[in-house]
Amino acid sequence: MPAWVAGQQAPVYADGALSTAVELRNCSAINSRMREFSPSFYEGGIVYVASRRGGPVDRKTGEPYFDLYFAELAPDGMPHRGKPFSLNINTPLHEGPASFTRDGRYAYFTRNNTTASGARRTDEDEVVRLKIYEAERGPVDWINIRELPFNSDDYNVAYPSITPDGNRLFFASDMPGGYGGYDLYMVERRADTWSKPINLGPEVNTAADEGFPFYHPDGTLFFASNGHGSMGGLDLFMIDMSGRVWGKVQNLGEPFNSPADDFGLIINKEGTRGYFSSNRPGGEGKDDIYLFQAMPGVAIQTRTRLLDTRFITYDEETGLRVPEVGLRIFEKSGAGFMEGDTFYEIELVPVAPGSKEMMFRLVPKDPEEAGTPVVTTDANGEATYELKGDRQYLIIATRDGYEPAEVTYSTEGEEGRQTIRIGLRRDEDCAVVVGVVLAAHLEQGLPGARVRLVNQVTGQQIVLRTDDKGTFDYCLPKGDTWLIEAEKEGYQKAVQTLPAERTRREYRIELELRLDPVAINIMQIDSLEGPLKQGTVFVLEHIYYDFNDYSIKPGAARELDRLAELMQQYPGMEIELIAHTDSRG
Repeated sequence: MPAWVAGQQAPVYADGALSTAVELRNCSAINSRMREFSPSFYEGGIVYVASRRGGPVDRKTGEPYFDLYFAELAPDGMPHRGKPFSLNINTPLHEGPASFTRDGRYAYFTRNNTTASGARRTDEDEVVRLKIYEAERGPVDWINIRELPFNSDDYNVAYPSITPDGNRLFFASDMPGGYGGYDLYMVERRADTWSKPINLGPEVNTAADEGFPFYHPDGTLFFASNGHGSMGGLDLFMIDMSGRVWGKVQNLGEPFNSPADDFGLIINKEGTRGYFSSNRPGGEGKDDIYLFQAMPGVAIQTRTRLLDTRFITYDEETGLRVPEVGLRIFEKSGAGFMEGDTFYEIELVPVAPGSKEMMFRLVPKDPEEAGTPVVTTDANGEATYELKGDRQYLIIATRDGYEPAEVTYSTEGEEGRQTIRIGLRRDEDCAVVVGVVLAAHLEQGLPGARVRLVNQVTGQQIVLRTDDKGTFDYCLPKGDTWLIEAEKEGYQKAVQTLPAERTRREYRIELELRLDPVAINIMQIDSLEGPLKQGTVFVLEHIYYDFNDYSIKPGAARELDRLAELMQQYPGMEIELIAHTDSRG
């Protein structure tokens, strides 16, 4: 039964097939005479790369540096006028293609190799390489920007595409040992780090260049290449990577490809519309972004039914909803095994007890090691996800303070919205510590704060990071005394002691750690490294008035002038001025 019905936008991509009966529209509101390319979906719009409006020119290319821009989308898919995406991500050097996790909490983007202070870093040939960086979404801007561990100062690593579950990252690199110039690679998440890069092999990579990957939720990888017998320049290709055996590389053909460069393609998860970049004739500038969607009256049927599914997690003892439960969702194959390679690990065991003959056995991993959750329940203990019709699933639910719960679920013959309830049992061997780190003067949570829990008996140390609301939680063993420290750049450290009596007696312990900001004299701002942090406190010394007079004394204006310069430098900055009178008023 087709997923498309009358009155809905017809899909252009469905069940691994991409229609060529599409209309192309130049996104003229964001395109200019320079370059706009490589869009990525984010928060109801697109984030794309564009030549910076004004500013210095890259001496190597003779063109302005690239920044990331954001544009909201009209109902017909056409982008509105773009605006700079982030003060913290955009720098004076190049920023390139970006990719975002499903929940929008993490961004992965390309940037010139820079030092901590933002200065360019070159290799021994005086070349500034490209690297991939990760950033977390904060309450105002992106925070905790850090480069990924597989970058190098000696070669380029660029054009990231994160999978929807956040467990795999595809990218392009000219690192040694490849098949051509730029090859496509993949890394897998390993707890708090990433695996070594894995080359996608000769089925994908050629002696030419491959780049600009985009991983669609259905398991298809789209990419650009000037190999594989392209029509000219970079062409767009696709390969099915959803199963254990990959499909064959396919050229998308016209109208997606042309004798010019065509690259940077994305398609929404519904398959109804997409965007790509091209420098084909007839555009606004050197590289333009194009919208494509089905031509009126053309419909493509899809055999895969997607079912909106609501998950509800609750405490089996109290019946109350349990928030922040991570759900790992695995699809079973026809043989009853879990699809993908994150669920099992391979173990070498004797064929029989005492036998010298050995065999390989698939062993389910510990739930916490079986990849990151694909979705997490909200404050009401609910989450939504799309399950495929006519499939068998295993769902594993985990949360600190509770035992892992497993639920099997079949969508065979199901229609419409599904609801799956998952009960959790408390872990009786630990006390759940739920804490929040606050900026004391703002009464706001501090995201990305470092929290260290130290067992005063065994010396064990646990290091956590607060989420975008400044909260953290952990299940501590009962009966020991713990020292809890919270710190963040620009703030003084806060320390609390959690006595053994509380961890022994209480199941849930709520903590507040308030961090006082480090005050900085306004005249010393030029000595700071990096951009200003939210919550920074500046002290303006010696701003005095004469008695019964509203005019400041001569010489006091110097610091106010410096504050005015700062506000001009950061036009979006909001400040709070605090002053007081002396005993005479």
